[in-house]
Amino acid sequence: MAFPRSTPGPLFLLVSLIIMGLGAPAHALDMPKRKSGLWEITTSMEGMPKGMGPIQHCIDQNSDNLMQQNAEKFKQQCSTNDIKQQGDRITVHSVCKMETTKNTTTTTTMDAVFTGAFDSAYRGDIQTRFNPPLHGMVESKMAITAKWLGACKPGQKPGDIVMPGNAGNFNLDDAMKKHNAQKP
Repeated sequence: MAFPRSTPGPLFLLVSLIIMGLGAPAHALDMPKRKSGLWEITTSMEGMPKGMGPIQHCIDQNSDNLMQQNAEKFKQQCSTNDIKQQGDRITVHSVCKMETTKNTTTTTTMDAVFTGAFDSAYRGDIQTRFNPPLHGMVESKMAITAKWLGACKPGQKPGDIVMPGNAGNFNLDDAMKKHNAQKP
């Protein structure tokens, strides 16, 4: 899977962070680092058919650092980044401008709650509102569950994502680096 050059930065970031299991503006807080190894991540989105199944993501500390560095680049597009951590609970409220085409922007308002331990298992509930609607979507509600499975499989390298069934595989770290290199 490759992200085309035309993919807006924040949208690319949102997709990447959803795969990672974090919300788009989570960069404002030093998010807990996930334990290195193989993670199984399941997502469900309200109003979308079930059935894709979980992905598996091989990570190490450099993968999480790269994700956070990429997120940091989009910080200036957010007028609000309210992130709080209490024990094993992280709440996020953000308001960001996202360029959807050369002359159009969408304001995204996200509220998310993450609970659990980033070294074994966690859950995220994310509600995002789009104004004006993004590709006809006014709101999305997503749930993410992630659990650590153990060491990455032989032959895997950090950033590798294994899609369910025959949906293909890709390396998220490589995709982020390529996306960054394509920027003017």
